[in-house]
Amino acid sequence: MPSDPTLALLTVEEAARRLGVGRTVCFRLIASGDLESVTVGRLRRVPADAVPEYVARLRKAHRSNTTV
Repeated sequence: MPSDPTLALLTVEEAARRLGVGRTVCFRLIASGDLESVTVGRLRRVPADAVPEYVARLRKAHRSNTTV
């Protein structure tokens, strides 16, 4: 199923697919606070812009760890 780039909120499964990780790993990232999420009623959603922000933080951390 193709993803809609215009969505403001993603399901956990859609966020996981964009990150290239499994659903369980994505829930773990949310639980740890590494990946932002919100609740809408009883649903857990990931803001679409939270995915590239998370990746940017990973890249920055990687760069700072490799420049010794």
